[in-house]
Amino acid sequence: MDKLMDNPWFIKILALLLAVLLYNSIPPHTGKEMTDVNVPSVQSSVTIKDFPVKVYYDTENLVVSGIPDSVDITLKGPTTHVQSANALRNFEVFVDLTNVKIGKQKVKLEVKDLSDKLKATLKPDTVTVTVQEKITKEFKVEAEFNKNQIEDGYSAGQPVVEPNKVKITGAKSDIDRITYVKATLEEKEKMKETVSKEATVQVLDKELNKLDVKVEPSTVKVTIPIKDNSKTVPISIVKKGTPPAGVTIESIDLDVKEATIIGPEDILKDTESVRVEVDVSKITGNTTLDLPVIISNGISKVTPQMVKATVVVSKVEEKTVSQIPLKIRGLSENYNAEINDPVNQMISLLVTGPSASINGLKPEDFSVYVDLSSLSEGDYDVNIRIEGPKNLNWKPDKAKAKITITNNNA
Repeated sequence: MDKLMDNPWFIKILALLLAVLLYNSIPPHTGKEMTDVNVPSVQSSVTIKDFPVKVYYDTENLVVSGIPDSVDITLKGPTTHVQSANALRNFEVFVDLTNVKIGKQKVKLEVKDLSDKLKATLKPDTVTVTVQEKITKEFKVEAEFNKNQIEDGYSAGQPVVEPNKVKITGAKSDIDRITYVKATLEEKEKMKETVSKEATVQVLDKELNKLDVKVEPSTVKVTIPIKDNSKTVPISIVKKGTPPAGVTIESIDLDVKEATIIGPEDILKDTESVRVEVDVSKITGNTTLDLPVIISNGISKVTPQMVKATVVVSKVEEKTVSQIPLKIRGLSENYNAEINDPVNQMISLLVTGPSASINGLKPEDFSVYVDLSSLSEGDYDVNIRIEGPKNLNWKPDKAKAKITITNNNA
């Protein structure tokens, strides 16, 4: 190839071939006078999303709303021009409101500095704008802060704002919507002493949407007084577990009836008591226990942390309740069930509990049954279920029943 390129005849022949190809690409002359040379070009289009919109108006005395921040613009024309415009974006989409009147009106979006070889289509190409006169009004500023930033055991007093009033400038419709003018104090660390800092003023409507208005001054000084917090509440007794067989808990008394708790003010407000938990499953007789005072989430400290609980117990009695009928529940109407064991369809219970509860117990005080709701035809060993008075323990002479289920349609 290098040798061919060095040969002058090769270069001449190649140039001739290129000239012939170029000649054949030119359309034939039609006989009409030709004033321009037509060069074929490829047409294309591109859509530019979110192209910024500029607006021209009297910013000193007017407020304009309804102009979108951006529009979609589609460019059509020769590919080279489309690609160049898309890459450089050295044109402008704008709305001219220099001679606009106050009120609501429809205006057209325009394009300038775009090549005349390109056609631009805007979406939207017109918008409805509202033009209003600027007004200024004075508002009181309220302080706001995150109560979760208060150190545990402390609470915040009434915040102080300096200056406590600001001037707000904007469209009349926005000024009329103002519901909240707040200065929010943001702290990264927990607060346990009085804090004074500069805070930015925020202007919000009733739905907490930020309004596009000018605030003077834009920042104010916010002071939040911090104080420690405490509350005295009763100590509740919570029983855990079940007493051993033959033991009844008569009373549990604490040597201290109240405790002092420290924490955030909102947590203290909702805290009515603290508690001690007594595991009665391990108590077999009269005893005294040292128990920790349990606090809820959010409480940082409690005094005292330990209390003494005096537990008084009494023994329980036993009684056998016989001839309790065994019933069937949950059987489908398509089936019939027969209890094979116990044969007499009766069971007995050995009941234990306080003598006041044991005396006078009758078979009618208990409900004994088998649940057949999930069973179909066949023979089964089914658990016997028992319902009876509270605060009593019982043991049946049989734990299971033998059942035969038959199909009524067989």
